[in-house]
Amino acid sequence: MNVPRQTSRDLRNESRFEVLHALFALGPSTRQEISRHTGLSPATVATLVTQFLAEGVLRIATVEQNTVGRPYERLTIDPDRGRILGIDVAETYVDATVYDVTLQPLAQSQVALDEHESGPAYVVDGIVRAVDAAIGDAGIGRDQIIGAGVSMPGQVRPDAGVSVFAPNWDWHDVTIEALLAERLGLPVYVDNPLKAIALSELWFGVGRVTKSMAVVNLGTGVGAGIVIDRSLLRGEANNAGEWGHTLLQLDGRPCRCGRLGCVEAYLGVHGLQTTLSEIDQDHSALREPQQRGFVDAVAAGLARGDSSLDELARRTSHYLAASLGDLVNLLNIAHITLTGWTTAALGDWLIPAVRSELPDHVLPGSLPNLTVEASRVPGNPVALGMAAFSLERFLCTLGLASPASIPAPGRRLRSPV
Repeated sequence: MNVPRQTSRDLRNESRFEVLHALFALGPSTRQEISRHTGLSPATVATLVTQFLAEGVLRIATVEQNTVGRPYERLTIDPDRGRILGIDVAETYVDATVYDVTLQPLAQSQVALDEHESGPAYVVDGIVRAVDAAIGDAGIGRDQIIGAGVSMPGQVRPDAGVSVFAPNWDWHDVTIEALLAERLGLPVYVDNPLKAIALSELWFGVGRVTKSMAVVNLGTGVGAGIVIDRSLLRGEANNAGEWGHTLLQLDGRPCRCGRLGCVEAYLGVHGLQTTLSEIDQDHSALREPQQRGFVDAVAAGLARGDSSLDELARRTSHYLAASLGDLVNLLNIAHITLTGWTTAALGDWLIPAVRSELPDHVLPGSLPNLTVEASRVPGNPVALGMAAFSLERFLCTLGLASPASIPAPGRRLRSPV
């Protein structure tokens, strides 16, 4: 694969985002503090701050006087530069959150989707209803919104705005960005949830202390957002991270992608239901009609000490440890973060067991400093990541793009270097 050379413009763009990330991490800061945090020269920081101030992205928070010398300014991101929508679309719900430019949530709305109905018109209508409710709760007008980031399940081409393939919905080449832009009347950016959770973790989670990580999402489907040396790994067609469709068991359970033995067939919600039916086919949790209801029933039963559910947790943690071991052996990463609504409900039972078993699956050289923990990113990490993408997209229109994360319109996706 021919990787384009990094230009001086790329380096300037990356430096701009280092300044922005420093302010997210540090809060109101002086130019000197930003320089120390990022490693950029004081002259570079001064130039970039001037550009941010001119575009209204930054403002002067305070002017402070030293005992000697000139007064100095503390800079901050201006939260009122606009409002951003982060929208998490899954097979069972739409979650829409309104953020300010500092990516603090202002209002949120969730709309349930019927997991047995999946036409594009039905899904788009659900997205519009969630967005309208969130905007109404925030008390803002559409003219204040600078962009909407929308996460869609399955394979997504953000450079084309297309949902290439959503296996649970049987979608093929749906022009979802155009459909949403027309209905919402807003600039729309679409991407895959694995990329969104990786970006939210990079900006607001363990990415502040580590350069490489896998952010593993457990829910209806499973997958991994991957960051290597602070670059979001996309692959040739934006499909990097489909860990859920790697092999766990040769000729094993059928997966919704059409293969046999995929990780998702054991760790997705349907996989958990299959495992429980193998343990106790008459268990009451299997009578729950919705996936969320099933997972909540499992969590409640584990808290009561239900023996069948204890066995479900044991088998699931075994599958998870083996699958994560492969991920660590392949990428030689030292940090795995688990997220998603299954993690939120069952993580207290699964994570300690996975930590205990991982040494049986990981090469000895990759074990030192290996960390597995639940995500600490606040709120909905998918919605937050999509809001961050939308912020990057907005800055792109101001000439402040970030080439490492978000592809420009029409730009072919390549693995970042």
